[in-house]
Amino acid sequence: MATKTPLLAASIVLLGSALLSGPRAAAQDGASACLDCHSIPDQSLAFRNGDEKPVTLDAEAWAASVHAQAGFDCAACHAEHAEYPHPEVGEATLRDYAYARSQSCRDCHEEQVSKFMDGVHVLAIRAGNKEAAVCTDCHNPHAQARLTDPEGGQVLPAARLAIPRTCARCHRAIYDQYRESAHGKALVDEENADVPTCVDCHGVHAIEDPRTARFRLNSPKMCAGCHTDAKKMAKYGLSTAVLNTYVADFHGSTVTLFQKQHPDQETNKPVCYDCHGIHDIARVSDPGKGLQVKGNLLKTCQQCHPTATGSFPESWLSHYIPSPDRTPLVYWSGWFYRILIPGTVGAMLLFVSTDFLRRRIDRARQRRAAGAAPARPSKPEEGA
Repeated sequence: MATKTPLLAASIVLLGSALLSGPRAAAQDGASACLDCHSIPDQSLAFRNGDEKPVTLDAEAWAASVHAQAGFDCAACHAEHAEYPHPEVGEATLRDYAYARSQSCRDCHEEQVSKFMDGVHVLAIRAGNKEAAVCTDCHNPHAQARLTDPEGGQVLPAARLAIPRTCARCHRAIYDQYRESAHGKALVDEENADVPTCVDCHGVHAIEDPRTARFRLNSPKMCAGCHTDAKKMAKYGLSTAVLNTYVADFHGSTVTLFQKQHPDQETNKPVCYDCHGIHDIARVSDPGKGLQVKGNLLKTCQQCHPTATGSFPESWLSHYIPSPDRTPLVYWSGWFYRILIPGTVGAMLLFVSTDFLRRRIDRARQRRAAGAAPARPSKPEEGA
């Protein structure tokens, strides 16, 4: 590996300083000693394939980072560089170096790294895609702010708002769709932390491949994580019956059976995102895509039912339980059958049980009558 001239000059300065004022340098904090060189602007490390990695650090950003505040110094992660002169970096490319360095995260973050190693990103790396994300692509170790509340363990609002921008470093096209969606506009424009970010649907470290049948079959429960939260949905006037109404109909019943019995098999029955979209989810009242607009709803149904006409989706209750205000005909018809069916079945059971009882009584009376009747005299024998 080769270093650029500023880095070489900085190394000479540091070595000279150590020789001329050894006691002062020895007393310095480990990170501060490293920053004597690594705060010099415009330094980079060159790899054999031509890649370059900036090695100039922002001293203020490091001081504010969660690692610095926790008392770590550079050697905690860069043990091989604890002494000067540093050994040559063995990796030939920047991506190889990034993957190798990410393994040092395991020393403190064993659980997270173990989950990450089972995730879709590492599977992509093993398949030959070295551009797939590693720890340092999402978490800058030299400037990473605290992500969770140290007391409650909840993700801090500022960290939550930054998640889509982090994923956008690799998934820009998807971020652009999300940015214009109902969820994305609420998060980015209104800083509304109630709406889902990337990790709420895809996970944090153990990210599953969203193209699998298992992910698709599990997606209704994923959406229900927010949409059955009564406290959260009450803020926006949304129904919390979405999962129950979906599972109760033909589509949801079939998907639920597949999830339980054949979780790895495809089904052509729709899940939430088949109708509402994936990253481009619109408000239901949106004139272009919203499913409360009759024309949009019909187009959505026609994706699976191409012969559907304008009256086809009129029976859909939009995930709402029938009510006298919203759907009076359906509501009172339901009550009519709630009374009619139990009443009819109950009357039949009453008739059958009383008929059975009456027959038992009649037979008992017949037996008693037969036992009380006088015996008939026997006929005299012939020739007597």
